[in-house]
Amino acid sequence: MTVTQARATGTRRRVPPGPSRFATFKLLNMLLRDRLALMRTAADGYGDAVRVAIGPKTLYFFNHPDYAKYVLTDNPGNYHKGIGLHQARRALGDGLLTSEGELWREQRRVIQPAFQAKRIAAQASAVAQEAARMVGRLRSRAGAGPVDITAEMTELTLGVLGRTLLDEDLSGHASIGHDFEAVQDQAMFEVVTLGAVPQFLPLPQQLRFRAARARLQKVTEQLAAHRALRSGGDTDDVLSRLLESVHAEQDPRVARRRLRDELVTLLLAGHETTASTLSWAFHLIDQNPEVVERLRDEARSVLGDRLPEFGDLQRLTYTTMVVEETMRLYPPVWMLSRIAQGPDVIAGYDIPAGADVVVCPYTLHRHPAFWERPERFEPDRFDRQRRAQRPRYAYIPFGAGPRFCVGNHLGMMEAVFVIAMVMRELRLVLPKGASVVPEPMLSLRVRGGLRMSVQRG
Repeated sequence: MTVTQARATGTRRRVPPGPSRFATFKLLNMLLRDRLALMRTAADGYGDAVRVAIGPKTLYFFNHPDYAKYVLTDNPGNYHKGIGLHQARRALGDGLLTSEGELWREQRRVIQPAFQAKRIAAQASAVAQEAARMVGRLRSRAGAGPVDITAEMTELTLGVLGRTLLDEDLSGHASIGHDFEAVQDQAMFEVVTLGAVPQFLPLPQQLRFRAARARLQKVTEQLAAHRALRSGGDTDDVLSRLLESVHAEQDPRVARRRLRDELVTLLLAGHETTASTLSWAFHLIDQNPEVVERLRDEARSVLGDRLPEFGDLQRLTYTTMVVEETMRLYPPVWMLSRIAQGPDVIAGYDIPAGADVVVCPYTLHRHPAFWERPERFEPDRFDRQRRAQRPRYAYIPFGAGPRFCVGNHLGMMEAVFVIAMVMRELRLVLPKGASVVPEPMLSLRVRGGLRMSVQRG
């Protein structure tokens, strides 16, 4: 029976199971303090389709590969960006991450050529060189006390992004990483307050955000001005393509805002997810000594003492599996939210128009029906044979469907190169007594950064 037929016959609408509305205050507290526990509690307690009422919001949470496939790939036109990114638009603007419809299609069309496989392969040398600089910094700190690995990975990934996508040196913009923390904090504040707090209120967090946004605006203007002074060179990088695309705008204020929104989104998405993945990877590697030995042996066998090249990706198979297993346990985009544009039926349950629909890679990647010993770090689960036995949509670290992450190949190459280059000569060790806690913001980052001691291998 279709949704329309059910309404016409007066049939009672089916809704997924979930916590009672009397649990609202408990759920609100979890939303504020432990969003991962909220999603895991819902999945563990109510199954693969859950209705979670939190104050004025009701989430329809689906935690099964078939349902993820339907929302993200089979019927994506009915599901626009939802809670989280919908509220984050006030912080991020209308960049590729938050835009919809024709604007999103135009933005994707503009930047897609910069991520073509041939172009990414040509950037392997730049990625390896930036990684070598980072390894040199770590080597100089061996035995000298803990290093903030998250900060190192952020500097690295911003350097890679500047060279590979923007054809610019970002080393002179040291505040970008901290500014994006303020942007993420504000975006998540918009989520947990459901966008009800005016941005003009002089709250400390909002003041930090406004200052960070102003600095990021200045960065985008400096990048645009610098590019305008250059002639020749690679005119197919993302910055050149963005500048060309906004020239058609009649209103210079609109052009300025579009360029800011798209560059800020690119800078955030282009460095944050990979930096977070690398931080989690080094933490997990440290916790598993047998992984350390296999990574070191592979890196030394494949690379020797030279820099990696694009063709090495096919031979760094165990390192690739380590990255994939890291993103299973700690997917950089931990939640995919959508808003239903029209009524629908998922898993036999009626989804009303305007409903908030959620797919959570963090819980989906731990689903016991598809992952043996789901809490354990086991890179070998990504060998070819075991991978073929799982549903395709049981693992979606880069999303799926039309909004599949455009930078996935660059991010994977970067992560594999960095881990191989670090592990062939160094060991990163968590100090005794230190705790590592996930912080689910727009990305799943390590709360407070990750401080590790550097030892020579």
